Amino acid sequence: MIDRLFDSGRIEEIYGKDTAAVSYQKERFLRVISGYEEHFGKTGDLHIFSAAGRSEIGGNHTDHQRGHVLAASLNIDSLAAASAVKEPVITLYSEGYETYTIDLSSLDKISGEADTSSLIRGVAAGFSEKGFKIGGFNAYVTSDVLGGSGLSSSASFESLVGVILSGLYNDNKVSTVDIAKIGQFAENNYMDKPCGLMDQMACSVGGFVHIDFAKKNDNDPLLDDEYPWFEKIDFDPSDYGYDLCITDTKASHADLTDEYAAIPAEMRSVAKYFGKDVLSEIDEEEFLAKIPEIRKKTGDRAIMRAIHFLGENKRVIAEAECLKEKDFDRFLRRFSSSARSSYEYLQNIYPVAADQQGVAIALAISDIVLSSPSKGVARVHGGGFAGTIQTFVKKEYSDEYIAAMNRLLGDGASRKYSIRKYGCVQII
Repeated sequence: MIDRLFDSGRIEEIYGKDTAAVSYQKERFLRVISGYEEHFGKTGDLHIFSAAGRSEIGGNHTDHQRGHVLAASLNIDSLAAASAVKEPVITLYSEGYETYTIDLSSLDKISGEADTSSLIRGVAAGFSEKGFKIGGFNAYVTSDVLGGSGLSSSASFESLVGVILSGLYNDNKVSTVDIAKIGQFAENNYMDKPCGLMDQMACSVGGFVHIDFAKKNDNDPLLDDEYPWFEKIDFDPSDYGYDLCITDTKASHADLTDEYAAIPAEMRSVAKYFGKDVLSEIDEEEFLAKIPEIRKKTGDRAIMRAIHFLGENKRVIAEAECLKEKDFDRFLRRFSSSARSSYEYLQNIYPVAADQQGVAIALAISDIVLSSPSKGVARVHGGGFAGTIQTFVKKEYSDEYIAAMNRLLGDGASRKYSIRKYGCVQII
């Protein structure tokens, strides 16, 4: 089965044609199949499912203000070998962790349940609420979307559970956008995590996706107005001589909850001045005219963060147009402007009173190594303050860049990623 799959070209279609990448995936596929058989026994009805990790390409802290976001699926994923069972029980072994058992006879939230079990139960509940079929299954899961990496390991996992239920019980007819919404539902209601929809959309839909969270969906008659407007963009930076590098700065997320919470709270305080819920609803000219009055109520940092949002929102629209027009040089200029805005206006590079400034140092060394925008451009990736930075680097400089980052931060801190056109998918 595996040899036929790899000979068919399906793996190259999903993961790319790089010989080392294909060999790596073959080893993973063999591992999940043997892992499944070790834990659950052999079966003649075994299927393989995949859900990608993601990268935020444009729209730093715009989603929670119902703004525009540009995101992409990456060639890393959560991978599962799974088969249906008669009993209404999901038994899932996550490689390196433990076995999770979820009885689907009750889909109510269980206080104190482990986060992974809660997510599985929440996805099943979301399927049921939307009228889709659910049922029990056994699954063996491995993932190279590392937790805490800023590449959305939880959204990838939710999408994986969703595509398994879609494949085993719904003839793969549950849309990738439905799977994304259900993943968000699970996090919001079963983990009490008030996340937006960007991570789930990027992990589920695949490729480059431009999302407008303020505009209701009008491009798919099968989706109602609970869904945001989105468009897929056919683009691969490698076609234009660039590598996408993501670097883990190894800075700790500990004690940063208040820093993360302050960004949406301060942005909303500015919106509230105008009687609005979020910044995407305010008029920019009116905001600029009333800054002297607003700052007395919100403080100056809230004003700076609102300035970032208004500029960033327009940049995402421009970036999406650049990609559709295959103008990567113009895209990089917008990307560079986004990097500066996050640093100077959004101020999510490091906490104000922090001795640890890993993101700032990584960005500083990036500027030194790349020496000019013609070699590449780096910016903070995701929430900020810790975590990762993202860099588009000309291919002839990418190995040098990665070596410099790894010398600074440790082996394996920085690596190349490629864009994957599939989000969540049944492979076998």
